[in-house]
Amino acid sequence: MSQATALIAEDEPLLAQALQAELARAWPALQVLRTVGDGASAVEAALALQPDVLFFDIRMPGLGGLEAAAELADTWPTADTQAKPFPALVFVTAYDQYAVQAFEAQAVDYLLKPVQAVRLQKTVSKLQKTLANTAHPAPETGAISEPLEAALAQLRGLLAPIAAPGLAPLQVLQASVGNHIHLIPVEDVLYLEAADKYLRVLTATQEYLLRTPLKELLPQLDAQTFWQVHRGTVVRVQGIRSVSRDEAGRLSLTLHHRSEKLPVSRLYAHRFKAM
Repeated sequence: MSQATALIAEDEPLLAQALQAELARAWPALQVLRTVGDGASAVEAALALQPDVLFFDIRMPGLGGLEAAAELADTWPTADTQAKPFPALVFVTAYDQYAVQAFEAQAVDYLLKPVQAVRLQKTVSKLQKTLANTAHPAPETGAISEPLEAALAQLRGLLAPIAAPGLAPLQVLQASVGNHIHLIPVEDVLYLEAADKYLRVLTATQEYLLRTPLKELLPQLDAQTFWQVHRGTVVRVQGIRSVSRDEAGRLSLTLHHRSEKLPVSRLYAHRFKAM
């Protein structure tokens, strides 16, 4: 294959420089195309440069490494037959027992800070084998390649909410409106949508705003009743009226008693495999 390329996303410049220096020793032929310091810039640069490997720090301003990888997977070009396969992912993190267990469970490569030369060499060897075995097919327009399918499956596992053991699902949400608190039965909620610093709660006839982040609320909802369909959207399964697919293969759904269409990201399109 041609010279391998990489993108480093790390918000601490000294750590980014250290990783690039270690990579130069462990993999001299690897070309680091760019180093960026936040998740949004990582997504933008990866789409523009289409590197073979991504080194994403888990904790970055705005989008973290996992969220940035998920957004990139959702927007990676599939209509362009000249597009390269989805990059190999390597996450960089300070030691965190849960994170390490999650990466190992999903067979995702990771590096612990500070990066050790011996561990990096193992990662490099694994990446070289992966890239050597990665074909560059020209799939049908809108078709998802094997590397992208594999990355989506890994990211689904890493981003899945974990309910606290023994905690019963929420039955009521509390929304402040002026000097009043509205109690919203969860059974009335059709969908929830992240919006800036708030969480929109939509029923058939009303909209409320919560200050609770979706990431914090999601583990408290019944996973059989509410499905995440996008990074910032969760819907009541029984409230779904129809699901449609556009010419590019993108899914969107409509709900009973609501007029808006809600996009379904690639990360969660597997829920509607019959489509």
